[in-house]
Amino acid sequence: MRRVVLIQPRRDGRIFGKAPGSPYTLMRLASLVPNEIPVEIWDENVRDLPLDTLKDGDLVGITSMTVTIEGAEQIARQAMQRGAGVVLGGVHATLMPEHSQTFAHSVMVGEGYFTWQKLIQDYANAGIKGMQPIYEDLTWSDLGSVASISDRVIQMVDESNHYWTPYLEITRGCPRNCSFCTAIRVSGQRMRFRPVEEVVDEIKRRKIKRFFLTDDNFGLNFTIAPDYTAELFEALMKLDLQGWTCQSEMSIAKHPDLIEMSVAAHLDKHFIGFESINPDNRSSLGGKAKGVAEQASEAVRTIRQNGVGVVGLFVMGFDGDTPATFQAMWDFVRGSEFDSVSITMLTPFPGTPFRQQLVDEGRLLDSPWRHYDTAHVTFQPKNFTPDELRSAYDWLCRRVYGPGQIMRRGMRSISRYPLSKAGKKAFGSFSTDYGYRRTYAYRHAV
Repeated sequence: MRRVVLIQPRRDGRIFGKAPGSPYTLMRLASLVPNEIPVEIWDENVRDLPLDTLKDGDLVGITSMTVTIEGAEQIARQAMQRGAGVVLGGVHATLMPEHSQTFAHSVMVGEGYFTWQKLIQDYANAGIKGMQPIYEDLTWSDLGSVASISDRVIQMVDESNHYWTPYLEITRGCPRNCSFCTAIRVSGQRMRFRPVEEVVDEIKRRKIKRFFLTDDNFGLNFTIAPDYTAELFEALMKLDLQGWTCQSEMSIAKHPDLIEMSVAAHLDKHFIGFESINPDNRSSLGGKAKGVAEQASEAVRTIRQNGVGVVGLFVMGFDGDTPATFQAMWDFVRGSEFDSVSITMLTPFPGTPFRQQLVDEGRLLDSPWRHYDTAHVTFQPKNFTPDELRSAYDWLCRRVYGPGQIMRRGMRSISRYPLSKAGKKAFGSFSTDYGYRRTYAYRHAV
């Protein structure tokens, strides 16, 4: 066995000299490679891939979301032509293993932390012939002592020079079951927790001052695991952090004591999936709040009054949506107190009940995988033609992500901080909206 090469296909590329977020999954998988085996992480967002250096004896692991799977396929086929063993993992491989098998020697389904070690051993013993077609792990194991990031990987990735935002995981899973979401199909419905001391140790060794949590629904822990959440916040209070953000839900507004602790623990913003303000879409929201604008507004107000920012996440294109829904959404955003806003297009990701519904009803459009970016229309809507839904989405995004609106929300975000911190918080106050504006803009470039 010559070496292990872990690859992340291009998605965003560099923005002002750095890639948006670090390749966290690959960092953890690289840390599981035995020390005697050389390991490299190639992130196509950071640099062009030296695929011509691959050869027999290299084990190539590629991680991919659905939106990047076409690029992953090109990389995989070139690697196979050069004699390398190729395994594909990530969200798309878990949701569509049959498709992924058409251009890889092996596919990893589920969480690869244990099966990855088995694959390395199989390849070391017998090369490509020893690789199994499928390595599956859907047991949703506890997170204690699983794939702690090694010092050699920390040094290799050099996050501070190559990435704007380090990623971190503290919990995994989500008991909600939104019909359009892949989270429970990829991470399971049981909430799992990393030991607090392991989280603190990783932050210290990586020397990161700010991070974004990849947890599917960290805010749910305010309700179902308040003691763990309090313990975590107490530990993070002692660290010299500039701020961190997480994905959440508006039920955190019911826990002002934990919100207060989170401020002391340097938590900066909650990315909250309100999903829809249209009450007609309640059946698609998997037990979340029932899409009522008044409830959302009150939750945002309560959270922000306690000193934490809110990024509102909304999805357009549900079967209950009509042209009036887009006007109502714009009116709601204008009158809201959000620090930033995400407006995305409902997308029928593989493995979701929503996609199966569209297949059964003959409403799934023949779209390339690169259009599964939450900005394209990839299905036949109920109350629009595809072109009408695209036009309505464009109309809304042009208003939400206009320079004036971004400036207004950014200044609102900065106003939460004392003048002594305003300079350090300026980038984060505007970068989120800028990133969502770029996501919307992808559709006009692809």
